[in-house]
Amino acid sequence: MGRVTARRRVQHVTADDVVARPETLVVEEPLEIRVNGKPITVTMRTPGSDIELAQGFLLTEGVISSRDDVLTVRYCKGAGADNLNTYNVLDVTLAPGVAMPDVDVTRNFYTTSSCGVCGKASLDAVRLISKHGPGDDPSLVAAETLSAMPEKLRDAQKVFASTGGLHGAALFGVDGTTLAVREDIGRHNAVDKVIGWALEADRVPLTATVLLVSGRASFELTQKAVMAGIPVLAAVSAPSSLAVDLASQSGLTLVAFLRGDSMNIYTRPDRIKR
Repeated sequence: MGRVTARRRVQHVTADDVVARPETLVVEEPLEIRVNGKPITVTMRTPGSDIELAQGFLLTEGVISSRDDVLTVRYCKGAGADNLNTYNVLDVTLAPGVAMPDVDVTRNFYTTSSCGVCGKASLDAVRLISKHGPGDDPSLVAAETLSAMPEKLRDAQKVFASTGGLHGAALFGVDGTTLAVREDIGRHNAVDKVIGWALEADRVPLTATVLLVSGRASFELTQKAVMAGIPVLAAVSAPSSLAVDLASQSGLTLVAFLRGDSMNIYTRPDRIKR
C-alpha cells in the first residue's frame, strides 16, 4: 500500500530570512477502479481505505445497493518500473445478476481530487433514483449534538494535522457517537470511504446518522448522502444551490456553516431539535 504522506524540501521565506527545510505533504496517486475486469473510473486519491472507496463509489453511483452485490474486491497487477505492485488498480467483481454500469458519453466516470464526478452531459444523468432515500427517516438530532461534531472530526484528522492538505468526512449517530472518520485529498473520496465502511459493516441504509464534511456541501456530496440513505448532511462551509434543491427534493436535512453554536438549516429543519 502506498504511503499517505511524503517528505519534500521547501524554501520557507519570511520578511527576514529564507530557510530550507523538509515539509510533510499528503500523497496523491491515481486509483483505477475496474468492474468485472472493465475499467470504470480513475480517481486521484490518497492511498488507504481503497476497498471502501471503490465500494462507496459504486453504491453512490447506483451500481450496487448492498454488500451482497459484491463478490470480491482485489488489487490487480499494476507494476511500476521496479516491478513492485503500485496498488493503484482495484477490480470489483459483482455478484451474479448484478448489472454492469452503463458507461457512455452521458456518464463519464473520470474523476479528479478536486471536482469529483465530472463531464456528465446533463444533471439528469446524476439525478439517480436511490433505493435508500432519506425522506421517511424519522430521526432527530439535537442542535448541540451537531455543534460538537466539527471538533470531533478535526480531532480525528491526524494526517490533516501534519499536512494541512486533506479533506475529512465523518459518520455520526444522531446521538453524537462517532461511527467512522476518513481523510482524502478529494472531498468526494473521503465521503465514498465512510459510505464504503458502512457497506462493509452492513449499515446501509444509513438511517439515524449524520454525515459531516469538512468543506462545502456540493451537489455531488448531497447526492452521495441521498444514495446511502443518510438523513442529515452537515458541512462547515457553504452549500451550493443545486445541493439545496436536491436535498429539498429528497427529504434530506441539509445543514451548512456549522461553526460553534451557529448553523444554517436549509431543508427539513424538523429533524433538528433546538
